[in-house]
Amino acid sequence: MDTTIQNKVAQWLNGNYDADTIAAVRKLQEGNPDELNDAFYRNLEFGTGGLRGIMGVGTNRMNKYTVGMATQGFANYLKQAFPKEEIKVALAHDSRNNSRFFAETAANVFAANGIKVFLFESLRPTPELSFTIRHLHCHGGVVLTASHNPKEYNGYKAYWNDGAQLVPPHDKNVIREVENISSPDEVKWSGGESNITLIGNEIDEAYLSELQSLSINPEINREQHDLKIVYTPIHGTGITMVPEILKRFGFTNVTIVEEQATPNGNFPTVVYPNPEESEAMSLGLKKAKELDADILLGTDPDADRVGIAVKDLKGNWVLLNGNQTGVLLFNYIVEGRKQKGLQQPNDFIAKTVVTSDLIDVFAAKNNISCYNTLTGFKWIADLIRRKEPQERFICGGEESYGYMIGNNIRDKDAVSSVAMICEMAAFARSQGKSLFELLINIYLRYGYYKEHLISITKKGMRGAEEIAEMMRGYRENPPASINGSAVVTLYDYQLQQVKDIRTGEIKALDLPKSNVLQFVLASGDKISARPSGTEPKIKFYFSVNAPLDSVENFDKVTAELDKKIDGIISDLHLK
Repeated sequence: MDTTIQNKVAQWLNGNYDADTIAAVRKLQEGNPDELNDAFYRNLEFGTGGLRGIMGVGTNRMNKYTVGMATQGFANYLKQAFPKEEIKVALAHDSRNNSRFFAETAANVFAANGIKVFLFESLRPTPELSFTIRHLHCHGGVVLTASHNPKEYNGYKAYWNDGAQLVPPHDKNVIREVENISSPDEVKWSGGESNITLIGNEIDEAYLSELQSLSINPEINREQHDLKIVYTPIHGTGITMVPEILKRFGFTNVTIVEEQATPNGNFPTVVYPNPEESEAMSLGLKKAKELDADILLGTDPDADRVGIAVKDLKGNWVLLNGNQTGVLLFNYIVEGRKQKGLQQPNDFIAKTVVTSDLIDVFAAKNNISCYNTLTGFKWIADLIRRKEPQERFICGGEESYGYMIGNNIRDKDAVSSVAMICEMAAFARSQGKSLFELLINIYLRYGYYKEHLISITKKGMRGAEEIAEMMRGYRENPPASINGSAVVTLYDYQLQQVKDIRTGEIKALDLPKSNVLQFVLASGDKISARPSGTEPKIKFYFSVNAPLDSVENFDKVTAELDKKIDGIISDLHLK
């Protein structure tokens, strides 16, 4: 065992840790050395999603001590950043096992540091936490969630005073403060309980009122109030807000998937509580077919992502991917605002660099600015912060099923997204169309863009090394061609440059450093490679496109694009 790991284990065995924790470490030491290595080989770090990991003992695990030390570090930095102010933070949590315990642990540490804490009385969606920070004029906040990860995981998302997740320099500064804490003895665990205030209904009402104001066509919602909606919270926090916002939008025919309605950190009906996974949406699809519904929607445990299913041209139920839903939603909001006379010259939309380029094409042809950011809604929020008040944010999104509508919530919000997607479906129905038909109409106008995603997960310490080697290989020896098409442009966000392969010309990229590579082919297709910031996983994003001249040719062009994606995957040896 590595000496550093040995030292960490010794600290936990001999330090001021509770008896159950020490016993658990000894058990790993005696019976599972590989697991012990993985639990201590590193400290959990803030990535694109903050602090996230498997629950258990160790420095690389989510537990009372890693949560407490992270909170102490965050508290220290808040006091440095706002030295003359009474500091306030808001805390929320999802339905995961230990989420309430971790939230109370963090609340106690903040309070013991003299910080005023607003703690939700029970589970709430992540976007409501973002809203609350702004609504209560807090200096920061935390939500305890691991989003859509499996049940073994939990996480800690830290927020700044604008309601957005931490970005530089704050994220690095918090990490520095956390790393300066070498033992739980340096954490103020208790003593400030009077600084904690429980919050609930009053904030809910303000949040729901904010979301209701986003509606573009409330009269159509009233007209189409009986739209057949099936919704599943997949055992998460969505159940607390989604049914109510649908009611307030005017929808009266909403069916909840009962098997997945009750919050449960074991997520008993799914393998992954992720609406990106067809398996997680299968019970909802069954109910939607049974009721001959108009639309199915599912949200992840902390209700910041939403997946939807609709009927295709042949009446078969299909799950839309995050790019398709985003294209539909952006189109509806921009077109709807234009028709209502709400569009302003300084309006802008935003997306991430791995989200469909169809949105850029659509924006250009509609004379609305579209900005690209790094992956993660904290970067979209950072963009909003830098652009206001000269420009006005309308909506943003990313391919991983996250969307943000309006200016007053600074993280992806599945609650508002569900409501607006249902309004969009009601609008389509009022026109005698389905959402799928609206999507094809967009392809006819702007081009048919088709995306595909492959995620490759490696295990443990060696897995992270393998992913690093993979990225190093692509960076140092990029392919000259992929699937018979020359690589003409290489975007390297780590080096913050874009290189024209044909001329050798290099231009700077005006984005923060990020370990992302993108290959643009002569065919116009694009391949992106991005390691996860929170787990040993690498994602490959494929985007191909072709003109679509008629509805009748949709299946033919779909097959051609699918063949092209398969060829790219095969050429990169990712099968």
